[in-house]
Amino acid sequence: MFDANRNDLVLGIVGAGLMGRGIAQIAAQAGLKVLMHDARADAATEACESVGLTLSALAAKGKIDPAAASAAAARISVADTLRQLAACDIVIEAIVEKLDAKRELFERLEAVVGGDCVLVTNTSSLAVTSIAAACRQPERVAGFHFFSPVPLMKIVEVIDGVLTAPAVGDALMALARRMGHTPVRAKDTPGFIVNHAGRGYLTESLRIVGEGIADFPAVDRILRSAVGFRLGPFELLDLTGLDVSHPVMESIYDQYYQEPRYRPSPIARQRLAAGLLGRKSGRGFYIYVEGKALAPAQPAVPAAEPVPLWIAPCALPARDALLARLQAAGVALDGGERPAAGSVCIVLPLGEDTTTAALALGLDATRTVAVDPLFLSAHATLMTTPVTTAKVRDAAWAALAASGLAVDVIHDSPGFITQRVLAMIVNIACDIAQQRVATAEDIDRAVTLGLGYPKGPLALADALGAATVLQILDALHAFYRDPRYRPSPWLIRRARLGVSLLTPEN
Repeated sequence: MFDANRNDLVLGIVGAGLMGRGIAQIAAQAGLKVLMHDARADAATEACESVGLTLSALAAKGKIDPAAASAAAARISVADTLRQLAACDIVIEAIVEKLDAKRELFERLEAVVGGDCVLVTNTSSLAVTSIAAACRQPERVAGFHFFSPVPLMKIVEVIDGVLTAPAVGDALMALARRMGHTPVRAKDTPGFIVNHAGRGYLTESLRIVGEGIADFPAVDRILRSAVGFRLGPFELLDLTGLDVSHPVMESIYDQYYQEPRYRPSPIARQRLAAGLLGRKSGRGFYIYVEGKALAPAQPAVPAAEPVPLWIAPCALPARDALLARLQAAGVALDGGERPAAGSVCIVLPLGEDTTTAALALGLDATRTVAVDPLFLSAHATLMTTPVTTAKVRDAAWAALAASGLAVDVIHDSPGFITQRVLAMIVNIACDIAQQRVATAEDIDRAVTLGLGYPKGPLALADALGAATVLQILDALHAFYRDPRYRPSPWLIRRARLGVSLLTPEN
């Protein structure tokens, strides 16, 4: 097994595209000798020149030392044939995402490299075990999944196939650290950690739109403003491109034998068929002009006649905070035990829709609205029943806006938008931990670095309260009667025990 810290370590890279170039750059900067090969004539030469220019540009900007940049560039050279990779200690494959092509390459590499050379794949969606099955020595084959752009995305998944020798994964973990990246270790399962964990954010948001609860811009605004995601789900899909994202959704769904948690949406399939790929096609969920999205303006706050607001009693701290905010803004409040005949009724449900909450409290559904109690610092999601009158909706909307909150109005949905999406994100992460795909710490680390979420999903659940997340999922499951929302055993047990979702098994 190679020593990741050896000064004379030789790394081969097959595939001189964007991913291969990024890996070559960070490896050369870490002091490794790099040999690049590509099946297309001149592609490896172009890649070496491109990496050299990138290193020079970084030096010119003062981000790296000029001498270090020159030395790194000098460590990268072209291998015109696979045979020139014979002396490599490790070879990374970064070619097209086709199983047959990868298997054929690994068979050819085995005929060239030494018996102790480690062969790794940068696949993002194919099974490492299936690739290794073509090899005489599958124990030396593993996954080493980088994210693009490699120099900036400081995360790499180290994937153990069913037959991968543990020492191979150990050596790759050390090599990743030498190359300045944070490694996380995963078993060979569909989507590994990051692509697996990312299913909840996208598929649940698509489902919300598919139910007519809110439109694309509203879902994006709410998840950005209320929760703190850097990009809304539809902005993210436009950035990645539906030609990339939708096949991954379908692949993970099918590889898990149609597990309902990963169910894709016909909305994405239809828009992909229409060529609405996103930024790359100039139109996706948004229209792009000179690379900028033309997002519709948020609806204006209505001019509504003031009506007293009655806030339903509940044990959540959000109720007192909302009352204080409305009082400070001079909003008329109804402080009775039951709402007066002319008051707007506001409920603060967890996991339930407005209709269910109104009926449970014996309220008039025509004058009842709900406010999401989980995220009320600067944004309010206002939810109506199917029969809430426009006068009631607008009065509540105007009052919340007068208190300094940005307001989005949505149709009735159990769990609003934030509760649904976050509960799905947490539940999938819990099931990744339950399946022992990765440790709880590595799941949070991978999602934070790989997807840019404000917190790892398990830490996020701890902040909300595991029991709260479980309550939301139970309510969603009861309402929809869909196994998509069944809670993971990892979540159920830790919520019942009152311990952190990051708590490992003893």
